[in-house]
Amino acid sequence: MLVLIGLLFRGWIYRHLITYKSIGKRQNYTSTNSELTTYIDSCSIDKKELNIQEVIELSLSITAKRLNFSFSKNENNPNKLLYTKNAHCVGYAAFFTTTCNYLLKKYNLINNWEAKQQIGQLSFLSNNIHHYFDSPFFADHDYVLIKNKNNEISYAVDPTLNDYLHIDYVISAN
Repeated sequence: MLVLIGLLFRGWIYRHLITYKSIGKRQNYTSTNSELTTYIDSCSIDKKELNIQEVIELSLSITAKRLNFSFSKNENNPNKLLYTKNAHCVGYAAFFTTTCNYLLKKYNLINNWEAKQQIGQLSFLSNNIHHYFDSPFFADHDYVLIKNKNNEISYAVDPTLNDYLHIDYVISAN
């Protein structure tokens, strides 16, 4: 029974235990590959209008369908990830950010919203967990902040976490 409760409330539990703090930004890529835009369009062909939450959910779904997690050194450019399909958190966040910004433009939301890839530090109950790992691979963790340009509304997502645990939103401390 406890396992079932944990599964049902995993997002809520995660958001109350883990917070993300931006320590920098990565470059945003634009879709310069016609095959990437065709792929994104094919995944959204039946969508007439989308609000911001639907764009985020669709972008997470497209990213999860296309990428496979790998600890090895991988490409980070989404225009190349379309073919290599293997990524770590930097590639996942880059692919999601490019997809999300493309869909924001497609659905005429780009004047109000923008997705930006963040270099983050994760904290468990306010304790930075990156100090407990010796590997440079765990020095930081990328996530994405989708911000409204006109007000303080923002959404934080971790595309890697979403792919494996189906947790949509995370808590960003900034």
